[in-house]
Amino acid sequence: MPMTYSDQFREEALRLSDEIGLRKAANQLGLPYYTPSNWRCKRNIERKTGVSIMKHKEPETPEERRIRELERENMELKQANEILKDALGFFAKDRKK
Repeated sequence: MPMTYSDQFREEALRLSDEIGLRKAANQLGLPYYTPSNWRCKRNIERKTGVSIMKHKEPETPEERRIRELERENMELKQANEILKDALGFFAKDRKK
C-alpha cells in the first residue's frame, strides 16, 4: 500500500529539495528519490498549466486566479532579472580587459 503524505509535508519536502537538492532531501527525509522527484515534476506542471494535480481544492475564485497569475508573472520576471544580472556581470568582465 503506497504511503500518503500531507500537502504540508510535500511542500516542506519540495522547499528543502530546492535548497539542498533532491537526492540529499530524499535521504534526509527517508524518502525514495523518485518520490520528491515526482512531486517536483507535478509542481512544475501545475505552475506551467495552472491545473492542480497534487491537491484537491475547491474551484478558485476570480481573485484567486488573478493572484496566481500575478505570482507566476512575478516569478518569471525575477528569473529574467537574474539572467540579466548574470549577463551584465559577464559583459562587464570582458570590458575590464
